[in-house]
Amino acid sequence: MQPAGFRVPFEEIDLENGMRVILSPDHTVPVVAVYVLYGVGARSEERGRSGFAHLFEHMMFQGTRYAPKGTHFKLVESNGGSLNGSTHPDYTDYYETLPSNKLPVGLWLEADRMRGLAITEENLANQKAAVKEERRLSFDNQPYNSAIVDTWPELVFRNWSNAHSIIGSFEDLDAASVADVARFFRTYYAPNNAVISVAGDIQVPEARKLIEHYFGDIPPQIQPAHPNLDEPERNEPRFARHEDPHAQVPAVVLGWPGPPRKSEDYYALTMLDIILTGGDSSRFKLNLVKGRKSVIQFEANLGWPFANYLDYKDPHAYCALLLHTPAFTGRQVMEQVQEEISKIQNDGVDPGEMERARTFFRSSRIIQLQTALSRARRLAQYEFLDGDPDMVNIEEERFLAATPEAIRAAARKYLVPAKLAVLEIVPAPKPPAAREPTPSAGSSEGGE
Repeated sequence: MQPAGFRVPFEEIDLENGMRVILSPDHTVPVVAVYVLYGVGARSEERGRSGFAHLFEHMMFQGTRYAPKGTHFKLVESNGGSLNGSTHPDYTDYYETLPSNKLPVGLWLEADRMRGLAITEENLANQKAAVKEERRLSFDNQPYNSAIVDTWPELVFRNWSNAHSIIGSFEDLDAASVADVARFFRTYYAPNNAVISVAGDIQVPEARKLIEHYFGDIPPQIQPAHPNLDEPERNEPRFARHEDPHAQVPAVVLGWPGPPRKSEDYYALTMLDIILTGGDSSRFKLNLVKGRKSVIQFEANLGWPFANYLDYKDPHAYCALLLHTPAFTGRQVMEQVQEEISKIQNDGVDPGEMERARTFFRSSRIIQLQTALSRARRLAQYEFLDGDPDMVNIEEERFLAATPEAIRAAARKYLVPAKLAVLEIVPAPKPPAAREPTPSAGSSEGGE
């Protein structure tokens, strides 16, 4: 249950061009967050166009006719604010946090680039290079990340829309033309494919007037059909192995197909994840890290690695990454995890553990909603994914209502060996050290 009196206030507005607007006043501190979500992510991409969603996250900071490159950062940061963007499987988002009296700055900047991004050969070439460099620095030269980004999606999914890399391939990026990028922008970066959420120290009538002024005359675009994301039924386990030259210790990734969003099983598996992995009293921490001393660290979630239970969209999976000591193999760690799951499948969850999980969830949920940005983000996500931003106020009860019986049933239904995908990531063998050449017998240096 929500704490007494705790509720995120908001008002919804639909502009005539189809843009959905959510305004959430909170006068605690003089800060405002402008959060814009576009309904296009990696799973919207076509074959041969992988990486376009992520490329566009970069392109959106390349300036416009009225705010040339660098202006967006300069205006926000010089006014004491912060900004960023991120790419997800099902959407791309951008935000600014600013002093509340600078709300018009954030709204104008977002409307300006929605209206007319500068898509030029120079900007495109620069951002292709930037994406490649990000790939090299953040993924190819970091332990585990290449396997997680490239190998894991293909193992846990079959449908290309779900299984291809969220970063995309260099070949597809190199093949992208200005015309391709301009078409992508016109199609997806349109008001009728966007949600804008403004939260913080605002007066709703004034904020509404500003949004209508800046965004109201941006024309809508015809939206293409959403890709078919259906996954075939999987009834046999799948295994893969990846040798990682940057890994110092081995890791194993485990995943099972997940339940539909907002289903009873979805709420139950979220609570089961807390029982297994949430905090120092979780079963993995107590039994695998401290007990068996096989696991060094772990993370897990519905939707991992590119989403979580909050922005989870069907179809997705429940996945866990476990770094483990070299004294154990990935298969042994997998068996230990299955043993922990089997205990719940056979014996269920006791009342004390259930109450701990509910307390952990309630505390995390409150922390997630403390800032203006987190409230703006959550309201927009619920609007986009569920068509109901009031889920921010009512959904907590559905998670907390999950019973030990429902958790046990969900574990039996979903977390079974026949549906398991396993990726072992092991340190690559070190190349032999180069040795100095040995002079041949009778040779001498310097000649006569």
